[in-house]
Amino acid sequence: MRWTIRTQLPVAYEIIETPGLLDPANPELLRLPGGATGRQSRLVVLDHSIDDLYGGRIREYFDANDAPVTYLSMPGDEESKSIGNVLDVVTKLNEVGTNRLSSPPIVIGGGVLADVVGLAASLYRRGIPYIRVPTTLLGQVDVSVAAKTGVNFGGYRNRLGSYSPPPRTLIDREFLATVPHRQIRNGMGEIFKMALIKDLRLFELLEEYGAELVEARFQETAVVRPPTGIADEVIGRAIAGMAEELQPNLWEKDLRRSVDYGHSFSPLVEMRALPELLHGEAVAMDCVFSAVLAAQRGLIGAGDLERITAAALRLGLAPSHPLFCDTELLTEALADTVRHRDGKQNLPVLTRIGAVTFLNDLTGAEITAAAGYMGRLLDPSSRPAAAAVTG
Repeated sequence: MRWTIRTQLPVAYEIIETPGLLDPANPELLRLPGGATGRQSRLVVLDHSIDDLYGGRIREYFDANDAPVTYLSMPGDEESKSIGNVLDVVTKLNEVGTNRLSSPPIVIGGGVLADVVGLAASLYRRGIPYIRVPTTLLGQVDVSVAAKTGVNFGGYRNRLGSYSPPPRTLIDREFLATVPHRQIRNGMGEIFKMALIKDLRLFELLEEYGAELVEARFQETAVVRPPTGIADEVIGRAIAGMAEELQPNLWEKDLRRSVDYGHSFSPLVEMRALPELLHGEAVAMDCVFSAVLAAQRGLIGAGDLERITAAALRLGLAPSHPLFCDTELLTEALADTVRHRDGKQNLPVLTRIGAVTFLNDLTGAEITAAAGYMGRLLDPSSRPAAAAVTG
């Protein structure tokens, strides 16, 4: 005897840009999935830095709206992305008396905390909804669109996780005004990736205005600022591009993913470098390394490679790191990526700025040659001409 069960689960989730989110007159933080306003007791999880900067305003918001909430403040650094912190959130959900559907927790913070709370929500009662409020640039342009949660385990990044998008993500660019410049550059690493794989216009905006956007923290009221509308266009194009790429393959049944560009070698490099490198910094280096691989094969020209390296530098992102010169480590990183991609490299590389193809025959000799080029990039005074890489 045999039974086959076939079913479908429609998935829809909203990403809502809502300036003035912490204004008590703004109802968005109170809304439940579907639009109703909830009055059940809810857990609000805050990044430590957000609690320091905005904790008073957040508490005033819920007090002004007579909303019963319990607060949990947690660290938001990569080293805190652990299963232990996931269980701490689960414990607090129990203490609050979280309902199955009507009292979704709210996470306000960066991408690390969103991943931790998202994984906790996916496990609690086998899955409850949650609300995500990303407060960093990386969180707003990358994590805000993703369906994935994850924590680090066994020395590997995001080794444990789930696919569980929150029904609602609320974005307020005003949070970026208090984000350190390094964290703005960190988020720029993911925007840089998105520009390279599919959006030449976005890349050109980064070339022309990237440094000013970083300096102004994407605020158009700053003393140093790009022209009106540029910050909105850059963030909007990054989010829209990510959504366009993820929507047809949300559960990653197809392992040829252009958004994996910059994420083939960087996960292991990032973990081995902790706490030295931030995620977006490692991604940007991987973007350059992968461009070097493309140039070695003649898929892109010397001029494109020069533009890519120059754009990274203009964004304040180092193009290389000693670990990207370590052939043994890079070979190990690719081997783990191959396991993640079910036995194939499926390595996205550029054919031009704004388009990719996939390799499945990258050799050790190519990795060694690219690592040597990355070594020369470490010294600004002796960075080779990009043409040298194709010779």
